[in-house]
Amino acid sequence: MRRNAHFASGERRRGAAGRKLTVPCSGLSNLGAWRPHVLRGGDGALLRWNPQLRRKRNFPKSIWACMTFNFGPQTLAVPHRDFGNICFGLCSVSALGRFNADQGGQIVLRELKMVVRFPAGSTVLIPSAIITHYNTSIAPDETRYSVTQYTAGAIFRFVEHGCQLDEQYYKGMSKQQLRDAQAANAAQADKGRSKLSRLSELRAEAAAVGASCTGGGTSNAGLGTTLA
Repeated sequence: MRRNAHFASGERRRGAAGRKLTVPCSGLSNLGAWRPHVLRGGDGALLRWNPQLRRKRNFPKSIWACMTFNFGPQTLAVPHRDFGNICFGLCSVSALGRFNADQGGQIVLRELKMVVRFPAGSTVLIPSAIITHYNTSIAPDETRYSVTQYTAGAIFRFVEHGCQLDEQYYKGMSKQQLRDAQAANAAQADKGRSKLSRLSELRAEAAAVGASCTGGGTSNAGLGTTLA
């Protein structure tokens, strides 16, 4: 494992590769910058299907359907992958509490062989369905809480099926239509990979999404330049 850059809002450090990393605003709006194709693929379809969902967001401008709080008081995630989430999507993980981030509470991303300093107030976006992740323990007299935001893979499937449950979607299909539907399901991973953006695309796509950070007036478009 290697220790990587600090992930705190607005905090800058040098990573192992010497690249400057900056996370100037929260994960609530950053998905629009890092995964614009994914964001446009599901959110808009759901709102067209049921406009009332606009009133039921977890937070204003939040783009995740689900949110989980863990009040600890010493939240410790075991190594896991969130297999119920969509493989090409991102979830938001935020840490709260009072603990020494130099001694514990780091987030570990196993397949990437990374251990990331993760102090209270930090938020990171990760593809939690495909990367094994967990956090290290903290001292007995310290506290750590977590807030995770995500959209379950079943919701994306609901949208993909024309905003219908599986029973309704498959009902009345011919054998050929069922075979076509099964082939389409098998191709979902490739379809998901096609939604991932390159850094050069992100610079243009972030501006197209039009998302901006409220703290400090920093535009998400700037995120595309900090990793160059």
